[in-house]
Amino acid sequence: MKKKKNKIDIKILLIIILSLINIAFIMLTFKNDDLKIFSFIKDKALTFQRREYFEEINPSKGYGIGVKFGNIGPKMLEIGVIDFDKFTDVYKENNPLTDEQIKILKEGSSEEIKITKENSHFLLNFFWALGLANKTRILDEGDMVKYSEGQAGNFASTGGWSLGKEDSMNYYSNNSIIPLTNVQEDLVLKVSSNIYRPCCDNPTSFPDCNHGMALLGVLELMASQGATEKEMYKAAKYINAFWFPSTYYDLAKYFETKEGKKFGEIDAKVILSKDYSSATGYMNTKKWMTEKGLVDEPLSGGGSCGI
Repeated sequence: MKKKKNKIDIKILLIIILSLINIAFIMLTFKNDDLKIFSFIKDKALTFQRREYFEEINPSKGYGIGVKFGNIGPKMLEIGVIDFDKFTDVYKENNPLTDEQIKILKEGSSEEIKITKENSHFLLNFFWALGLANKTRILDEGDMVKYSEGQAGNFASTGGWSLGKEDSMNYYSNNSIIPLTNVQEDLVLKVSSNIYRPCCDNPTSFPDCNHGMALLGVLELMASQGATEKEMYKAAKYINAFWFPSTYYDLAKYFETKEGKKFGEIDAKVILSKDYSSATGYMNTKKWMTEKGLVDEPLSGGGSCGI
């Protein structure tokens, strides 16, 4: 029995040796076309992975935030913070406003607000105007006043708004478009103080750029229609992801790699915090990813702090 076992071992060894010789021969005779095929397969796999992450952060069906536009569009046209012709001209060449968006501005809408890749820029400017004009203690008494030394009109979110009929500061916290109770104002302040954006190190309660001012407007509308703190954080998570797709693509990959969590499973309050969604927090995260060789080419679109 022992002699038979040795013979089997020798046969297995010969098969292994011949297999290794075969593999070595194949590797030595690879042609450029073969290498191109393998490179093509690898690129396709990476493209599929990128699409998977992108679908998580910017779902193709959009993300509904559970509240309605109501009549805020007509109100903003009436007071002049949005000049209809100026506003529509912004989109005329590349992405003309749809009939639905024109209706939102002129007549209002009872439809649920849903952010998509296609309407994210429209919503950014629409809610920028709302955040700028709606009366709130956050603008009257908060960081915009504290850190401006009496020159609140010099911020990107104020001086940068050029789509109204008059100077932007004529509208600054000057209109009760969405009247808020003290309880609702407190909720907006609480949530906005913990939501950051990757274009700077300021929270939404210090809305010195368009993204901050627009998200402030969204949070005010949500609070006025009875949204909970959790719902507001979750909405802000997806809204930020549509406005900063490249940043949240990286963050989605970071959390899945480090904690095994898909984007939808990440605690909204955590990912929106200073540790991840501020400019400094995001750069620290990206540094870790770079060291691990996990950084892909950045996605295009989003992130501009202008009209």
